[in-house]
Amino acid sequence: MKFAISKKSIMKETYKSATIVDVRTPEEYADEHFPNAINIPLDQVAQRINEFKEMPKPIVAYCRSGNRSGIAVSILKQNGINDAINGGGLDDLKQDNR
Repeated sequence: MKFAISKKSIMKETYKSATIVDVRTPEEYADEHFPNAINIPLDQVAQRINEFKEMPKPIVAYCRSGNRSGIAVSILKQNGINDAINGGGLDDLKQDNR
């Protein structure tokens, strides 16, 4: 018997237990954001590493296109937070959770 597990179903389960962090600006966050996401703009990620260390893992970061969230994930991993995932853009995150 073969079991087909899609990336989408794996990601959907991951998001249920993850801390979702929006690394866009407060203005972008106020305009629209993923449900229950925490807003920590990219320019504050490095200064708030201890806060990230206390968050439930995994941490899924997202932005508008995936660029800023990729940078944020790199910063987290450089600081020993290896259970960090680039969720891509907000539209990607919403698509993965349909």
